[in-house]
Amino acid sequence: MATETLACTPSEMMAALASRELKDGEVVFVGIGLPNLACNLARATHAPNLVLIYESGAVGAVPERLPVSIGDPALVTGSLMVAPMTDIFQYFLQNGRIQVGFLGGAQLDRWGNINTTVVGPYDKPKVRLPGSGGASEIAAHAKRMLVIMKLGKRAFPAEVDFVTSLGMRYRGTHRRDLGMPGSGPVKVVTDRCVLEPNAEGELEVAALYPGQTLESCQAEVGWPLKVRPSLGSVAGPTAEELRLLREVLDPKKLFLKG
Repeated sequence: MATETLACTPSEMMAALASRELKDGEVVFVGIGLPNLACNLARATHAPNLVLIYESGAVGAVPERLPVSIGDPALVTGSLMVAPMTDIFQYFLQNGRIQVGFLGGAQLDRWGNINTTVVGPYDKPKVRLPGSGGASEIAAHAKRMLVIMKLGKRAFPAEVDFVTSLGMRYRGTHRRDLGMPGSGPVKVVTDRCVLEPNAEGELEVAALYPGQTLESCQAEVGWPLKVRPSLGSVAGPTAEELRLLREVLDPKKLFLKG
């Protein structure tokens, strides 16, 4: 019996799908925005023992409200510990204790490389972006990396203007041959489809959302998309997931805009 697809926004779909990638008890390096929504949704549903670590130093954060930044005081109350940022990177991330890292960016290419540094030439950029923050370390060390980004020609070029955070390949060399300990991006959750790397490390369509087509995805990507021989199915957000997102986690639509 087919299940009814409830009306939802692209952001709600992305947050719900990303939350399902998390397992109870995992240690997750969380960013603000949709990754934060996804983690807190997972904690409110199937993964109550998820351990959330924020770049600002909060470990085991249990915010009563949605934090608006990594420095939000809501992350401190009830957390397991608050440590200097250097300890978070050295003792947790570089020490191999982060099981899942969440990233997004301004650009992502066919090999999963992420750009958050500049748009255009580095010396004379069209746009100067915020930079890496902890993203390059997360991409290097997290045992599993998830990416959340909306499709678009500008956001998904064949090659990023600057590699801030390494994906699966850099200038033809696979990340394992570069000595990177983490797995790289295992899944890219977009607003139209799910992308996953193939054996060569190139991102390809692994699942389509209800109502989307391969043509609608290809129109928003700057390289010829490859497709898995057997596409996976995607279930939209449940009524409970939508209730939590809209009424509990982000009622003011700080991150669920559009």
